[in-house]
Amino acid sequence: MSVPATVSAASAQARWPRLRRPDPVALMALPAFAYLAASYGWPLIALLGHSLSGPDGISLAPFAQFLSDPYSWRVIGNTVRSALFVTLVCLLAGYPAAIALARARGAVQALLLLSVILPLSVGVVVKAYAWQIVLRRDGVVSQSLVGLGIWDAPQRLLFTETGLVIGAAKIFLPFMILPIYSVIRLIDPRLSEAAATLGASPARRFLTVTLPLTLPGIVSGIAFVFSLAVSMYVVPSLVIGDRYQTLATLTGRAFLFMRDERLGSTTAVILLAFAVAVVVGSTALARRLGGGGRS
Repeated sequence: MSVPATVSAASAQARWPRLRRPDPVALMALPAFAYLAASYGWPLIALLGHSLSGPDGISLAPFAQFLSDPYSWRVIGNTVRSALFVTLVCLLAGYPAAIALARARGAVQALLLLSVILPLSVGVVVKAYAWQIVLRRDGVVSQSLVGLGIWDAPQRLLFTETGLVIGAAKIFLPFMILPIYSVIRLIDPRLSEAAATLGASPARRFLTVTLPLTLPGIVSGIAFVFSLAVSMYVVPSLVIGDRYQTLATLTGRAFLFMRDERLGSTTAVILLAFAVAVVVGSTALARRLGGGGRS
């Protein structure tokens, strides 16, 4: 019994599915991807290759030499510790600000949103120099703490790790507020009202309704801020100086002053590994949390 031609054609198509025609809208992203590949991807590949190159070919000796030095671990500790503190300060200050921004209406919301976005138009160098003025012994922060009775006498915050955290947190704060704000806007306010009708207190409503639903925004904000803070170069250079080295400042110093391209490539790759690990992990976590919230 012969098989009909339509049936055999359908079975052949099932075994060898026809390639889908590319979406014309997706093709619009090709110029941007090509630019990023040429200006960002290729230099990173060259940097990785340079860090792995040795007299006898590919070698991990530069990484082993760097990680065997106790000073290198001190630099890594400075980098991770300052980035964690900056991220924590931004989270504690940015979460309430994001809630206030999402719940505001009309001109108040526009004014708050402008106050968050407008600082992004000012260069990092200008902001870092401004913090040099604010954090010195006779600056606004020192005088305010003396006026509040927290300090007995003016003290210098400039060239200290505390001053670095304060200055960097102010610069990166919008990158924490905006992702959380975008998630809070999507939350139905009737969910909190329903919990209130069931007798839940404001604290319980926050812990059981608001906080779980905003976790994807929190994770995204943490990823943004930590990635920026762990790789910051201008802010530590101007606010705290050369005596407090991080991976980013050590990379710049290796390339610009020491002319040690292998050391600069090695520290840059380690720094990139930190940033990529945080971004990939946070993306997977945010997707999981978002999927759980939808289910």
